[in-house]
Amino acid sequence: MVFTNAAVCGNIGFMKYRRCGRSGILLPEISLGLWHNFGAGDERAQNAAIIGRALELGICHFDLADNYGPPPGSAEERFGSLLQHEFAGHRDEMFISTKAGHLMWPGPYGDWGSRKHLIAGLDQSLRRMKLDYVDVFYHHRPDADTPLEETIEALVQIVRSGKALYIGLSKYPAAAFNRACAMLAEARVPCLLHQYRYNLLDRSCETGMLPATREQGCGSIVFSPLAQGMLTGKYLGTPALPAGSRAERTDSIFLDADKVAADAARVAAYQAIAAEAGIPLTQLALRWLLQRNGVSSVLIGARTVAQLEDCAAASGQEALDGELMERIDSAI
Repeated sequence: MVFTNAAVCGNIGFMKYRRCGRSGILLPEISLGLWHNFGAGDERAQNAAIIGRALELGICHFDLADNYGPPPGSAEERFGSLLQHEFAGHRDEMFISTKAGHLMWPGPYGDWGSRKHLIAGLDQSLRRMKLDYVDVFYHHRPDADTPLEETIEALVQIVRSGKALYIGLSKYPAAAFNRACAMLAEARVPCLLHQYRYNLLDRSCETGMLPATREQGCGSIVFSPLAQGMLTGKYLGTPALPAGSRAERTDSIFLDADKVAADAARVAAYQAIAAEAGIPLTQLALRWLLQRNGVSSVLIGARTVAQLEDCAAASGQEALDGELMERIDSAI
């Protein structure tokens, strides 16, 4: 079921909200992730402008993790400072998530999925954000070496302690996700959200994570909807790596010149379809995702207010027609 914000989102349109699985939570169709644009080296004023505009647009869900930055921890620190000063009094308008499970500190307890790591990790996140609780706490990735029972017991303990209202799982393959959901349900702390990668260039979740999440009655929130910027079309011009772009930077670990070259033909095919339909490629990619059965929210990143507005405009649009959807699928 889709709900519409009562307020018009500037001149862009209406932000719509979707029921998150079998819960009482509504999420905006477009959520904002603070992964690589809210670190210590980013401008505070720009970050404040992005958060403020997001709230104006009806984007109330802000997604973080303990290792977001760079450096790790700095995104939570920046968000916490903004929340304490520029946005004091707006906490209850926001749905805030964070995660633990990637490397954060040296020694045997700074990584993965032990009770020790998860509880310490969340405590550190709450201190950085100056919060008493988060709305959702995720285990950021599955841990093959820690018994799943221990990880789930820690997540249940976190909710019962009041440090998180809901539990989420991130990047869990279908079999482990189903087991985890069964344990959480038995403890009467059901999984609210499953977070994983999904975009036109990576549809691997369609044979595992997406159907499993639907079957469990959980919400799905998908990240990397624009494939690290490739599905904006900015890497199709000359030069192929624009100055200052993620693929051009030496610190980019997920996108580089080889990756851009490998997917260039597919991106060009989608660009041609978008141009024929009179829709910007960014909008085509986001609206396609919003029509996938089971997707609750699409998690975008934004370096500027303009990028945020461009992505937010995907909500509230008419559905892409069946013929266009077929053309998109046949271009794979």
